[in-house]
Amino acid sequence: MAKIAVLGFGTVGGGVAQVLEENRAAIAVRLGEEVSLKRILVRHFRDCPWRDRMTDRLEDITGDPEIAVAVEVIGGVDAAYDYTRRCLMSGKHVVTANKQLVAERGRELLELAEAHGVQYLFEASVGGGIPLLHPLVNCLGANEIEEVYGILNGTTNYILTQMTERGESFGTALKAAQEKGYAEADPTADVAGIDAGRKTCILADLAFGRETPPEKVPMEGITALDLRDVAIARQAGFRVKLLGRTLRLPDGGYAAYVTPHLIPEGKPIAHVSGVFNAAVVRGSAVGETLFYGPGAGAYPTASACVADVMNVLAGPAPFRFRWEAPSGLRDANEVVSRWYLRTDADAQAVKAAFPQAETLTEGAFLTGPLTGFALEERAKSLPVLARYRVLD
Repeated sequence: MAKIAVLGFGTVGGGVAQVLEENRAAIAVRLGEEVSLKRILVRHFRDCPWRDRMTDRLEDITGDPEIAVAVEVIGGVDAAYDYTRRCLMSGKHVVTANKQLVAERGRELLELAEAHGVQYLFEASVGGGIPLLHPLVNCLGANEIEEVYGILNGTTNYILTQMTERGESFGTALKAAQEKGYAEADPTADVAGIDAGRKTCILADLAFGRETPPEKVPMEGITALDLRDVAIARQAGFRVKLLGRTLRLPDGGYAAYVTPHLIPEGKPIAHVSGVFNAAVVRGSAVGETLFYGPGAGAYPTASACVADVMNVLAGPAPFRFRWEAPSGLRDANEVVSRWYLRTDADAQAVKAAFPQAETLTEGAFLTGPLTGFALEERAKSLPVLARYRVLD
């Protein structure tokens, strides 16, 4: 029987315990042995079916030779980083759902794991229950990855769905999300694009094999999105979605960023609604593949964590997650796309700045393909009220 520990016992930690208990038989059949939750690291003890397994001493886990895997679901960076290091150095494999820790310290922790002959896995850090990271590295390993983009935050996708389908303002949709438990009391990390940005960094790390520091990645959320632009886009055959995107550039470098996009309704990802997530991976051989499913929640996230536990216990990984020191990250303004602009300038001024503009409605138009730098130069003479990329 394999024995594991859980570090932190909030929503996801509780979900891990439940999944292990409810799917015990199926896990044993697939893995060839049962998996038992031996220890749970907590700050405060509380009554629950696993009360007798709780401890507030990490040493009860790092010093126990029976425990093979620690599942870190504490969140944040400081304590989670310290506990993860100590577990790896004591010879424990570590599985995590902690996107911030992986985005900021992932390379260091992967190197530490390799030095101690253990694994550090984090499938649950991007896309919740959607299998995405392992397919990106393993199943698509024969490809040169050209691009990865996706709806990586369920809170913002719910808000945008309400704005698009019900005509609700950002504030009204956010309040509804909070009432339903889809948004935190302080939703900044979600609505400002920070959560999606951390996930984008992890995808870029794995897609291009180089560390992508979050502080170098532009992250624009949806707080400034005007309902008028959502309505104009829909009337023109587009849906507005917040995308995290990373792609290879012609010179061999790559870019990564988070910003709202206008997506043509003919693309499947345009119709991903509510709190669901989706990601598109474009490979040199396979072309485009779409991954879709629940991006958060106790059970979906726990599902990915427990699957990583099973992967670790099954034996050495055929392909290890790894990436090199930062290099090759370019300014996101080097990426070419069409753009949506809204201005209160007259039609003559728009035509002078953008001779090939495609008018959508008075004051709103689409440009031809331009870099962000070229757009800024051409738009200098116009009072721009809204500006978003178009995903073609």
